[in-house]
Amino acid sequence: MTDLLLLPGDGIGPEVTAEVRRVAQALTPDLKLDERPFGGASYDLTGAPLADETLAAAKAARAVLMGAVGGPKWADAPRDKRPEAGLLALRAGMEVFANLRPALCFAPLADASSLKREVVEGLDMMIVRELTGGVYFGQPRFVEDLPGGGRRAVDTQVYTTAEIARVARVAFELARGRRNKVASAEKSNVMESGLLWREVVTELHRRDYADVELTHILADNAAMQIVRDPRQFDVLLTDNLFGDILSDAAAQLTGSLGMLPSAALGAAGKPGLYEPIHGSAPDIAGQGVANPLAAILSFEMALRWSLDRAAEADRLFAAVQRALEKGARTR
Repeated sequence: MTDLLLLPGDGIGPEVTAEVRRVAQALTPDLKLDERPFGGASYDLTGAPLADETLAAAKAARAVLMGAVGGPKWADAPRDKRPEAGLLALRAGMEVFANLRPALCFAPLADASSLKREVVEGLDMMIVRELTGGVYFGQPRFVEDLPGGGRRAVDTQVYTTAEIARVARVAFELARGRRNKVASAEKSNVMESGLLWREVVTELHRRDYADVELTHILADNAAMQIVRDPRQFDVLLTDNLFGDILSDAAAQLTGSLGMLPSAALGAAGKPGLYEPIHGSAPDIAGQGVANPLAAILSFEMALRWSLDRAAEADRLFAAVQRALEKGARTR
């Protein structure tokens, strides 16, 4: 069995995953690694951003780590063939429904944040984003011509009780190992799906997690609070759309998108999907100046959550901290 499947992808993806390979070979030389094309690179080779063989390899591995996908080269490809479609298909195919996005401000980087040091220093927030439902996957979705001229676009926001409960359970369990606080963000004031979200989270909390502090917050207010006082949050639970937006806002507080990893988890025993949250950055690809720490920290999360290597994960996290303290930087 493959322990870690690498999907380098596009742009700077191959560069940062190459550094992950170096770290893995040094820290855990017994891990069995495999590598497959993904995203635009796969489209160029096979005509599909996610080949069937690659998805099968991902589902058979213990963990999957990708670099980044996309770029202007594939802007004119059919929507279902674009690199981003491959990423959505990978998440759905692996059934990874809980996206863990830490926003952690390393002390040596506090002054790199766009906010004042006293606002972000010590920030340690975990955003838990539902990943396989909501408006990105809801049906119907279409663009149609209107009889009187013009066009109409429709995307559908859909959630079931089961989808909400399973990701909320992940958030509550995580909180128990942290500061025991969950803030659930939605738009229950104007959206039916948001109202159901609040009801399901409230009932699950009452039934199974009354020991965890739960607060409800409207997603727009959460955006404001993230830039006003981000350290008030411990675990922030969100749906797919709001999680996509809020996690990028929280990431920038730390000083660089290039520093932050993510994990996408499914049912117990299933492989996790790990990736840096930065994009493919085609403007700097091939120059050797991309920051690999988000990818390396994604490997740290894989060691911890999928590969049962907590001791090695601790060593790797400490090594990243030491590198930053010694002044290691990329432009």
